[in-house]
Amino acid sequence: MRMRTAPEAEDLAGIRRWFARLAQCVQAVDYEAAFPLFAEDLIAFGTFNDFVTERPTVAREQWMNVWPTIRNFRWRLDGVQAIVAADRSSAVGMAIFDSDGFREDGSRFDRRGRATVAFSRPAIGAAWVALHTHMSLFRDTPSRSFGRFPARDRS
Repeated sequence: MRMRTAPEAEDLAGIRRWFARLAQCVQAVDYEAAFPLFAEDLIAFGTFNDFVTERPTVAREQWMNVWPTIRNFRWRLDGVQAIVAADRSSAVGMAIFDSDGFREDGSRFDRRGRATVAFSRPAIGAAWVALHTHMSLFRDTPSRSFGRFPARDRS
């Protein structure tokens, strides 16, 4: 039985905007700017813990261990896929990302992976907010990056 239909163009565009905004936050190493993209009570799968809940904990336990160690984080926005509920209030977005990772000796490696994000929103046309994220690296990609890049100046 087939149950999935193509999402409305407006809904898919909103999900792509969410991914693009998150990439900007990762590139800037700006955790605070990323908070509005996520529900306060989000649940994430973690690299460093099995489950991570609540935005400040996810930032501390996940983002702060990854974002300042990588460069050039970007999503393949043209390839973003989505499943949107019939009432258009919830969705699942899937995307592939690319970034530069760094070995302990400072040499660069391709750091590629994928993400599945569960979204909700209060009304059609409102911005999507992530309730759950699962990001993982592609097979044979080193699990750690050792770069050290401070947050960019926000002024």
